[in-house]
Amino acid sequence: MIVLITGGAGFIGSNLTESLLKDDRVTGVRVLDNLSTGSLDNIKEFRTNPKFQFIEGDIRDYNTCLEACRGVHLISHQAALGSVPRSIADPVTTNDVNIGGTVNVFTAAKECEIKRVVYAASSSTYGDHQGLPKVEDKTGNPLSPYAVTKLVNELYAQVYARLFDMEFVGLRYFNVFGPRQNPNGPYAAVIPLFIQGLLTNTPPVINGNGSHSRDFTYVDNAVLANTLALFTDRPSAVNQVYNVACGDQTTLTELFYALRMEAGSSLEPDFGPERTGDIKHSLADISKATTLLGYEVKVPVLTGLRQTWKWYMDRS
Repeated sequence: MIVLITGGAGFIGSNLTESLLKDDRVTGVRVLDNLSTGSLDNIKEFRTNPKFQFIEGDIRDYNTCLEACRGVHLISHQAALGSVPRSIADPVTTNDVNIGGTVNVFTAAKECEIKRVVYAASSSTYGDHQGLPKVEDKTGNPLSPYAVTKLVNELYAQVYARLFDMEFVGLRYFNVFGPRQNPNGPYAAVIPLFIQGLLTNTPPVINGNGSHSRDFTYVDNAVLANTLALFTDRPSAVNQVYNVACGDQTTLTELFYALRMEAGSSLEPDFGPERTGDIKHSLADISKATTLLGYEVKVPVLTGLRQTWKWYMDRS
């Protein structure tokens, strides 16, 4: 099997690349990335691996997608422009990448007769639905352009599956964190920002009063979900969307103090205004993924935080 990973130089994509290169079922891993949010540093250790191939290119260009899909058996579509605040500041680019780019990838897969595409969906699809835990078939209204794009991806997957006899698996990620997550830039995720603050003894900003909660998910769990989805032979497991999470709830304040304990620090955070478009609480029901995919939480939150802190420490 040759697997194409779009966005394979990004955070989740590079961790998935590392895992698949070690998988005996995989004879080749081809990464397509335009390096806008990904990094060559994330994939530099793979460049000498004979199973690895890198294509620098943009999913917004259909011919690039078509070329990347030639000779491929499976696709893990991770390329996207993340961040709710970024999508509010620039909805046009978010739409072009996340919707236009995804349609390009899906269409190129169809043209190259690639049967199965696993794609990165998002917990933001739950929008203003208040129920907890989040169950796949109960969603609300999207709260940001980013959430709209991720919902549209799911709709396109449904349509392509029906029209073109293809298989799609959507993975609704819940706040994935871990090694290779970029702490720099205005749209960095909260955990690398907290870690960077602790490493530099600079108080990080918590948006709101710290009571917002998330189902933080260590990246190895997301990699496992992708691998299960790529290789499942259960017909009932495809053309589905799944929550990918730990089924555990952590507030932003609890998160910071857990990392502070790892750092042996007495640093206190600053508190700022809530961010527009953010949901207040998130918690996943992962029973569907457990039942149909065989998914399980390999790394719980606190263990993942310790491993993530160590990774950043080793590179500081």
